[in-house]
Amino acid sequence: MKFLPISAALIAAAALAPHAAQAQSDWPSKPVRIVVPYSPGGSADTLGRFIAKHLGEAFKQSFVIDNKAGAGGIIGSQLVAKAPPDGYTLVVSGIGSHVIAPIEAPNSFDPMKDFTHIAILGGPPLAVIVNAEVPVKDFKALTPYINASPKGLSWGSPGAGTHGHLTGELFRAAGGLNMVHINYKGAGPAVADLLGNQIQAAVMTLSSANAHVQSGKLRLLALSSPKRLPEYPTTPTLAELGYPGLTGTTWFSLSGPPGMAPALADKINAEVRRGMQSAAARTLMANESMETADYDAPAFSRYVASEIERWSPAARSLSKPAK
Repeated sequence: MKFLPISAALIAAAALAPHAAQAQSDWPSKPVRIVVPYSPGGSADTLGRFIAKHLGEAFKQSFVIDNKAGAGGIIGSQLVAKAPPDGYTLVVSGIGSHVIAPIEAPNSFDPMKDFTHIAILGGPPLAVIVNAEVPVKDFKALTPYINASPKGLSWGSPGAGTHGHLTGELFRAAGGLNMVHINYKGAGPAVADLLGNQIQAAVMTLSSANAHVQSGKLRLLALSSPKRLPEYPTTPTLAELGYPGLTGTTWFSLSGPPGMAPALADKINAEVRRGMQSAAARTLMANESMETADYDAPAFSRYVASEIERWSPAARSLSKPAK
């Protein structure tokens, strides 16, 4: 008799299993919400809207973008962490919101335990840019300019805890420079203030500022890419300039709440990978100076864990209060 509760539980689980499998095979049977934890206009928003359109066409269902900006991507991501793991609430995750920000704000969420990481989308390198009116013609002239400025340099990033914020702070700390960070809720507002000369410089994804760099309103000083880009052959990489530790891509991805069924994550992963290898994706990537990668869901989850390990020391050092 003492085994009856266990047997009952097994019977109940067996009864529910077909329903769970059916739910996964029927997904999506209603609109899917994709939270972009940044304001419109940045790389996360661009990639989120692209993959939402592709998934909508592939699955014959609505995939709706919902911008929930704030706290370097934490606010929007927290909403998804608490959602049911049924695949109807997803988030455009990435190195900023799911690697760097939760390291700097450890009480926000656990980026591995509180999410199901599904698929990588890709992303651009970071760009160090200044307003064209700033009398700095190249990266090597930036430090002398900052040192000669009584008020230092006002600079912006897409938000506290973003890849751009961390990279800018590491550059500032390496040189002991007087740089005042202005925190934005996404790349779009930061670009607007940079164009208006409310801030003098910014560290953000190249794709967020590319059009204005090409128009001459903003000046590109350096890139975080491993090698120079064909479209900007005269722009040096940060590694060339003596900052090899700042090499990296600001990648974005698609994640869901914790506990999503592996079969469902695999189903979404397969379609995202098809979408990101399509001709339309290749055109987008080329136009936005982005690159993508190809991981199945388990491999991508391992990649997120490896990025957390890589960036943790730097993020933790900058999150400590100054003595």
